[in-house]
Amino acid sequence: MLMDDMGWGDLGVNGDPSRETPYLDRLAAEGMQFTDFYAGSPLCSPSRAALLTGRLPIRNGFYTTNIHARNSYIPQEMVGGISRSEILISELLAKTNYRNKIIGKWHLGHSKSEYYPWNRGFHEFFGSFGIHSNPHDNVKMPNVPLFRNDKMIGRYYENILIDRKNQQSDILKNFTQEAIEFIQQESAKGNPFFLYWTPDTLHAPTYRSAEFVGRSMKNSSYGDALIQMDHSIQAIIETIRNEPCLQNNTFVFFTSDNGPALTSRADAGRNGPFLCGKQTTFEGGFREPAIAWWPTKIAPGTINRHISTHMDLFRTIATIAQISVPDDRHYDSNDLTKVMFNSSHENQNASMFYYRGDTLMAIRHGSYKAHYWTFSTPPEELRVGINFCPGQNVVNLTTSQLTNHTELPLLFHLYRDPAERFAINPKTKEYRENIKILNKIRDEHQRQLKPGKPELNYCDQAVMSWSPPGCETINMCLPIPKSSPYLCEWPH
Repeated sequence: MLMDDMGWGDLGVNGDPSRETPYLDRLAAEGMQFTDFYAGSPLCSPSRAALLTGRLPIRNGFYTTNIHARNSYIPQEMVGGISRSEILISELLAKTNYRNKIIGKWHLGHSKSEYYPWNRGFHEFFGSFGIHSNPHDNVKMPNVPLFRNDKMIGRYYENILIDRKNQQSDILKNFTQEAIEFIQQESAKGNPFFLYWTPDTLHAPTYRSAEFVGRSMKNSSYGDALIQMDHSIQAIIETIRNEPCLQNNTFVFFTSDNGPALTSRADAGRNGPFLCGKQTTFEGGFREPAIAWWPTKIAPGTINRHISTHMDLFRTIATIAQISVPDDRHYDSNDLTKVMFNSSHENQNASMFYYRGDTLMAIRHGSYKAHYWTFSTPPEELRVGINFCPGQNVVNLTTSQLTNHTELPLLFHLYRDPAERFAINPKTKEYRENIKILNKIRDEHQRQLKPGKPELNYCDQAVMSWSPPGCETINMCLPIPKSSPYLCEWPH
């Protein structure tokens, strides 16, 4: 279960005072909560690519070299996508007898058939290539299509209804029912299955069904959508719980793709005690809520406080499914089964690499995090009201220009100072000893790193969703403009 732009601080179990996620809090109490779980990227598409490949975006190609240290993703005009040379966990599972389905947002490419989810190990697909976003005019930009398997069945804001003014839609209900029916269908057939449930409900502009409007103490559409999400997760998990065979044999992992989009203000999640949010390499951009649930395997009420990441799910799922992982490439993935099935096991050797685009910005190992480069919100974004760190300015850290600290990195102890407010004095023994360790990890990482070909450099209006597969059967094809590729601009 991969949420979209959900904040670490949105869960009651993580300290949200409104406690509007009672079912997720119950899951945490029944399973293992990961307090130090990280995304593969502070932005959507690279994060999803990291999860499904077990490799950092710098390795799997989900970055841009058009401009240094800028995030990039898959907008409609993006030419690139997930390379055929990359191996997705869905593709490994599909080679066995697993049935795989993705419900929700794909966001790993759409300009070529090799990028389509049904060609990358997923037998079924109900969702969209991108986000619900805003309504478009179908002239400069087409409305986003919704798919059932390999055929378009409509477009958002047209026959797939979203009330943008009141931020209402029943899309989450549809995503939830699709999940329940898939689980019941494959269970009845006796098939092992992999469900990748990725609703974009919590991505601004958020939406919720009419019966959830006004439910949240937060007095926001986001708060209402979060409550509905909790209800949806309950409906899916109870489907599993009601079948003893399913409950005993189903591994569930819940997390989010990146930190909260704080620039959306009231329409955004909460970053808890952390600094900044989505787009940044501070803790608020990378730290994710995470819960593992498997009643017969994972001891209830356990908490893991060691570093783990999206990429770890690749090897973890492979181990659970008893499939081998190809050894022809480097993975940034650790098997979490030892940690989950034996809560006394410690994954203390893990390190976290914080990339922003093509630039290694920071590293964490143990309790310590070193910032080698800092960058929050570019001035051109601030001028138009976009701010990734609203109300959280830290001198010399939340810099609005890419700032080099490689000669004297900024060092923080994240358990004493999770908000990254107080850099450790470089003159101290604590600084000297720990920066030496982190610098050694950095040097070794950069020595063995073989960056993948950057996939997110080129855009072209012609690759937008004018005439997706299946549009002809529902009379929703649009004329395709002349192809004219150009270098994408990444203001973030």
